[in-house]
Amino acid sequence: MSQRDNIKNGKLFTDMGEGLPEERLRGKELVYDFNHTRPSEQEKRAALAKELFGSYGAHCWIEPPLHLCYGAHTFIGDGFYANTNLTIMDDTTVTIGNGVLLGPNVTICTVGHPIDPDLRATGQMYAFPVVIEDGVWIGSGAIINPGVTIGRNSVIGAGSVVTKDVPPGVIAVGNPCRVLREINEEDKIYYYKDRKVES
Repeated sequence: MSQRDNIKNGKLFTDMGEGLPEERLRGKELVYDFNHTRPSEQEKRAALAKELFGSYGAHCWIEPPLHLCYGAHTFIGDGFYANTNLTIMDDTTVTIGNGVLLGPNVTICTVGHPIDPDLRATGQMYAFPVVIEDGVWIGSGAIINPGVTIGRNSVIGAGSVVTKDVPPGVIAVGNPCRVLREINEEDKIYYYKDRKVES
């Protein structure tokens, strides 16, 4: 089985052959150009993002700097916003839906290494896809681990470490991240603590 097949099937793999280093280099070169655009070069930045990612929807904004492994394995829907220092380790697929918002310093990581030190010493790793569904908001400094799906419209609290799937329509926080509560009608009244939405 090829390394690419191993990646797709969640098996241990190494990433130093089969054109993988060249794909990573391509992504890193594009990220370098993206990160060195001037703030006024919005059209250039958008064009680079379309070339970099597997897909890149309409009305998206990523605030540099951005850090990626490949780029081409990440698929982004419409209306995506990411604040500074987004890191995506996309050794396999990252799928981001429409209207997703990310705070600064969010890490999305599809890849990990075996716990056994002898296996790690051989350079082997594994990768599992990450899915972030429509309308999700991920707070500053959150870490999304391999194989996680975050359900539609859920909110991940700042600094959370997400190690397992999060259902739709909930607020989840902590390390490890756990569901705090469902999003409800009161959230239409209060936007932050006791602060009311003005009608």
